[in-house]
Amino acid sequence: YECISSWLLKSMKLSFQNRCLFKFGIRNAEFGIMVAASPLIWMKSNLIVDKSKAFALRIIRMYQFLTVEKHETILSKQVLRSGTSIGANVREAIRGQSSADFYSRLNISLKEASETEYWLELLYESGYISKEAFNSIYSDCQELISILVAITKHNSQ
Repeated sequence: YECISSWLLKSMKLSFQNRCLFKFGIRNAEFGIMVAASPLIWMKSNLIVDKSKAFALRIIRMYQFLTVEKHETILSKQVLRSGTSIGANVREAIRGQSSADFYSRLNISLKEASETEYWLELLYESGYISKEAFNSIYSDCQELISILVAITKHNSQ
């Protein structure tokens, strides 16, 4: 993908959605180009979409393990809801109808990621998941939070 400088991006007549897609490194099929707002977001595919989906799949596998092997349903259901909601809200943000809608959905994703951190801490501290499993999935959650903070910070500037 080719990187477009900001002056070229401004000179192109793009819809709001396409401007957001370009601004946050989300590949636009119509133009086949990639632009990133920050080094955290730059990849050939959309980093936050890919990572949030991979994280949701890890959460689903952890839920399956907890319910089958540990017979734990309360905390695991909570972490399943919040952990999979991150990616769902990211996807909704991409199709946002306005800038406010875009940032609102990403802020909801950020809140869900913070809630997921809490449930993961409880699962670890109550002995349902091992230290290794906790450290691995918790660091993925913190990485998602860092990326979401980097994206949503652009709204306040």
